[in-house]
Amino acid sequence: MWLSRPNEVTALLIDGANAYETQRVLGYQIDWQKTLKYFKPQQAMYFTALPEKDPKVPNNLFKMIDHISYNGYVLVSKPVKYFDNGGSRPEMKGNMDVEIAVHILKAARWANHIVLFTGDGDFRMAVEDVQSQGVKVTVVSTCLTRPSMVADELRRQSNEFIDLMDPDYKAKFYWDRPERAQRFLEGGGS
Repeated sequence: MWLSRPNEVTALLIDGANAYETQRVLGYQIDWQKTLKYFKPQQAMYFTALPEKDPKVPNNLFKMIDHISYNGYVLVSKPVKYFDNGGSRPEMKGNMDVEIAVHILKAARWANHIVLFTGDGDFRMAVEDVQSQGVKVTVVSTCLTRPSMVADELRRQSNEFIDLMDPDYKAKFYWDRPERAQRFLEGGGS
């Protein structure tokens, strides 16, 4: 079980697309305020690509982004890009891997613990690099789903892996009542 050490300086980095997909597969909403209270980071960042905001079309993503920005997270975003894939509608692309990798390396300048909410194996080399500088890296995802939501190489590279399906952690990260999370996303408040 993770315990904060007195001299620990923590950076919390959340891969928004990966966290969203993990929540979808698990069927639970992560409570980002509980996550802040649990890790007590000096800086918390949420990375996501955003589509254009259309005031006529409700989008729960913007509601969630407003909520986390207001509650202590720094939002790092860029607009999604649209590509013609020959189908009836354009394909959206919005990869934030480079931005996350750069911030992993930047965080190693001032933090001695990086918490990375992702399962993306592309970050293994950045994790290895900051570990060589003496930084502890905790990866948060799950390997108990089929398919696994975390790349085996990233899980093995981390100093600690927290599985969101582990009952000890489930209560620490998820909304107490899933219907409360759903009501929040539908605009009924928290």
